[in-house]
Amino acid sequence: MRKRKWTGRGRPRGSYHTGDIRNLEYLVELATKHGINTREFFNAIVRAWKNGKATCRGLNIEFRIKKKDRVIFLITKGYSVVAQFPIQEDILKETDPLKGFDYVQERVKRVARMKESKNLDLSHLSIKDLKAGMKRIKLKARVTEISKPKLVLTRYNDYVVFANATLSDETSTIKLTLWNGRINMVSINDMVQVENANVIMFRGEKQLRTGRKGRLKVVETNPINVIQ
Repeated sequence: MRKRKWTGRGRPRGSYHTGDIRNLEYLVELATKHGINTREFFNAIVRAWKNGKATCRGLNIEFRIKKKDRVIFLITKGYSVVAQFPIQEDILKETDPLKGFDYVQERVKRVARMKESKNLDLSHLSIKDLKAGMKRIKLKARVTEISKPKLVLTRYNDYVVFANATLSDETSTIKLTLWNGRINMVSINDMVQVENANVIMFRGEKQLRTGRKGRLKVVETNPINVIQ
């Protein structure tokens, strides 16, 4: 039986061939995508090798054929084919060959988070939902505070005026930087809508910034039902 060893994080090292490592990475990827513990998944594959078939949390695993020293498996879910792959027969005799592939699990989860972020409806966000790095968001909130305008010298050697407006909704607050003419566009207690804004971290605090394509408009001015 071949032995394998690896140290630290990343691709396992040892007597595995590159093809074997890729197959094991693929199995870890499959298990992670279907929310299955990797050891449980591998044990189900071994059962299918010994008994012809096995099930694992909704997945049906079937031993199809053996070619030389490789075993071919088919995985289905209902009437759909999930995967078909080969495994070195010696690997099936090991206790837990999928252990140590944490980097694959992290990669799969990272991709899932990115997809979730892309699919997020950015037009109906609350302030508590905002995370640094979000771009082109749309937000409606009330102005509860406006700082005193300040004059600063930019890296282009010209002066600009800015102020920070504190925006609030029922979930939280966040600061929006207002530049030059936009400072006079809003007043305290105005309900404003910000479009195409980005969320940044500035001095350890989340803030909203609107670039050239960003928009700011007042949708409700000084409602009388707001307690001063």
